[in-house]
Amino acid sequence: MEDSYLGNAVSTIFLPLVKTQILELVDMHLPVEGCFHNLAIISIKKCYPNHAYKVMHALRGLGQLMFSKVIIVVDEDVDVHNIHEVIWRATNNIDPARDVQIVKGPVDSLNHAAPQVGLGSKMGIDATRKWPSEGHTREWPDVVKMDAGTVAKIDGIWNQLGLGDFVPSPSVEGHIVAQMPKE
Repeated sequence: MEDSYLGNAVSTIFLPLVKTQILELVDMHLPVEGCFHNLAIISIKKCYPNHAYKVMHALRGLGQLMFSKVIIVVDEDVDVHNIHEVIWRATNNIDPARDVQIVKGPVDSLNHAAPQVGLGSKMGIDATRKWPSEGHTREWPDVVKMDAGTVAKIDGIWNQLGLGDFVPSPSVEGHIVAQMPKE
């Protein structure tokens, strides 16, 4: 419906303005599936430990973004508009006890899930790669991506392999293979 076009336009138009307040912000996506204000996916240039939490709280202090029920913060190399990549990164990069924060605050008056009109809880998810200074002492694996030649070859023979319908990829970046530990 027209809401999806309006919501996408709003996030595109306001991104430069939000960047003036949150300098580390790289990109922002308010997906139609989250009715725009229920889910904000944010990428940042992470500069210090727990930087994602600073960004979450700053966003909740900016006008209508205060209604963001869920904010997912990812690293700058993640395409916030590729929901598949965001889900993959979020589910691989978080430890719920460490990386999920629940706070109370204003919510949209139409939020039927809130315990009372206009007030409810919100969730922030730090889906960035963790640093030793954030208490993560294990080695963090590199992301393994296919090179352009491999992507082209597999795309070319996909239908012959009997693996289901071929859906061409928009780019090599969309072909994340795995997060592999370093040897």
